[in-house]
Amino acid sequence: MRWKLIRRRLSISAPRMAVRSHRAWPLRWALAALMLGFSAALALWAFEFGRNIAGLNHDAPQAKQALAQAKQQIEELIRDRDAAQSVANSADSMIKAERVTQQRLAEQVKSLESENLALKDDLGFFERLLPAAGDGLSVRGLQVEPSGPGQLRFQLLIMQQGGRNQAEFKGRVELMLSGLQDGRPWVDTRAAFQQALVFKQYLRVEGVMPTSQHTVVKKVQVRVLDEMSQVRATQVLQL
Repeated sequence: MRWKLIRRRLSISAPRMAVRSHRAWPLRWALAALMLGFSAALALWAFEFGRNIAGLNHDAPQAKQALAQAKQQIEELIRDRDAAQSVANSADSMIKAERVTQQRLAEQVKSLESENLALKDDLGFFERLLPAAGDGLSVRGLQVEPSGPGQLRFQLLIMQQGGRNQAEFKGRVELMLSGLQDGRPWVDTRAAFQQALVFKQYLRVEGVMPTSQHTVVKKVQVRVLDEMSQVRATQVLQL
């Protein structure tokens, strides 16, 4: 019986056995980490070795220096730009102020020219006035000119002679028009302009008279009437 057991163990039909070494799992993780670290170190060494062969490490200081110079130049350009912008803003402000001053001067010159023309008109108006002889009323310096479509502008001076102690005159002034209407003689029976008068020595009267588009004014007549509607002075102007 013993012989059969020994032969069965030594024969091919004997059961197989496997021999394995038993290690703890912390040791296995440590070995794995060590292998990974070694692989990473080897890869880093290969990368640095490749950079050294390509000559990249030798150019790194020069690249840093060039980058620093470029940054410095950019900062200088920014400062120059800011200074130029400040000068441009100052110049623009001065130009705007000068333009405003020129505009104001031009407006003042235009106003002075208008006043000068008005003074010339007044001077010419009074230069045409001649002293009247004797006492009574007189109409002087009658002027009539077109002011626009269907309008006539006029001005005149009414004077009362007789000294400073003369009585106050009260009445009215009327302007009558005549000429051609549709090619035929025409006289307007109504006053184209009238105004009440109250003065002692003289009074300037001016205004605008409307006219029809179908009429051509050839003559303007001025009449000064007192409170009793009696004509005290007249003047006729041919256009």
